[in-house]
Amino acid sequence: MNIAFNDQICHIKDRTSIRFILNDRLGDQQKGIAVAVNETVVPREQWDTYELQNNDKVLVIKATQGG
Repeated sequence: MNIAFNDQICHIKDRTSIRFILNDRLGDQQKGIAVAVNETVVPREQWDTYELQNNDKVLVIKATQGG
């Protein structure tokens, strides 16, 4: 199945969790991020169990500091 991950189309297996795709794409750089699927924020507690569906749009937002 296909998803859009930060506007890039990727092919993934059925029943792929958010956590799996984050580990694959970001590795250890997962601190300070938020994830939205189809414009709805998914709480971090659900990343292990939330299964992506065909044509989902996943957006990863990284918090930054500044002033």
